[in-house]
Amino acid sequence: MTESANHLRCEDFQAALPGLIGSGMKIGDHPHTQSCNLCRALLTDLDAIAQAARQLFPIEEPSDALWNHIESAIVIDEATLHLQ
Repeated sequence: MTESANHLRCEDFQAALPGLIGSGMKIGDHPHTQSCNLCRALLTDLDAIAQAARQLFPIEEPSDALWNHIESAIVIDEATLHLQ
């Protein structure tokens, strides 16, 4: 394990990664990745895996009919709640 200039251990940074990714933060700008070759390489590998996964499973937008169905179900549920 390496320690960065900000004293964050690799294992602590890696444990925090899911939260950092979920936050939308640009992780490459994190102080730990600026000083740690190991974690910077990990991020490069994770990015390559994510790009490959996007190619395997292209994102498809739901149809307007589906959104209309969802909206109708919500309206019906709200009406039912008011009747109770």
